[in-house]
Amino acid sequence: MTVETLTTFFGWMTVLNFGFLALAGGMLLVTRDWATNLHANLFDMEQADVKRAYFNWLATYKVLALVFAFVPWLALTLMG
Repeated sequence: MTVETLTTFFGWMTVLNFGFLALAGGMLLVTRDWATNLHANLFDMEQADVKRAYFNWLATYKVLALVFAFVPWLALTLMG
């Protein structure tokens, strides 16, 4: 595999991951009350706990996308 291929791969992986992150965050903003009520009832949780779980999930996904997609793309771009 060439450096150009890896750079392209990590670049598209970054775009897709952050696109999904934006879509998930946007959907949670648009359907906040409905989704919170649904998941609170499904998992027998308080609504505040569900909102905290949403925030933790989005934050964890963002950090993982940065570490495993963006940083390798940036390193390969700076290297090449």
